[in-house]
Amino acid sequence: MTRPPTAAQRRIIEAADPETGRITGSESQLSRLVALKLAFRHPRPPHDHFLTPAGHRVREAPASEPQAAVSASSSGGVFAARLGGEPDVDLSPARAREVRTAWQGLLEMRRMTGPDGSTDRPCAWERGHLAQAAALALEAAGCAPAGTDSPGYRVSDTAQPEAVAVRHPDPAALALCAQTLGEAGWQVSEHAERRGGGRFLLASPRRA
Repeated sequence: MTRPPTAAQRRIIEAADPETGRITGSESQLSRLVALKLAFRHPRPPHDHFLTPAGHRVREAPASEPQAAVSASSSGGVFAARLGGEPDVDLSPARAREVRTAWQGLLEMRRMTGPDGSTDRPCAWERGHLAQAAALALEAAGCAPAGTDSPGYRVSDTAQPEAVAVRHPDPAALALCAQTLGEAGWQVSEHAERRGGGRFLLASPRRA
């Protein structure tokens, strides 16, 4: 289990710029936050440091719940989006706030790491975590993931190096997933399943 931030680290996180997520501190403090996946170092000079989506979640969590904010992250410390099929799918208002915070943090990461400051295209982290990134875009837009016994979207990796598959038993909901991903900066195409006559989506991060 990931340790919660120390008191000093939490002070740095809480003092982050509310608009950009920029943080300041000693080099060792900032490096430690990067190692914890709570911050990232901007690749361009002056190489400032900014909160990741997980860092934003820690910032918004009550001081008494830092462990919950950190433990809920996965895949290298970034928010754990629902791929579909997880047991006990959480649809509570608290989960909705967490998803919203993670999505805003990801948009900020896009803005800070993109060559033109744009937020309309997936960033490098998303291209390295395709299924989680696509699922976060869907969940942030209000699409419901599948539960163990409930219908919803399911996102899975594919044999293609930069594509994920998205499935939903409801054709109208599948079309909504396609629209959502397209608006989030993904290239989406619909295909027929080899067996069963169903349809699924292939989605890839748009580069331009």
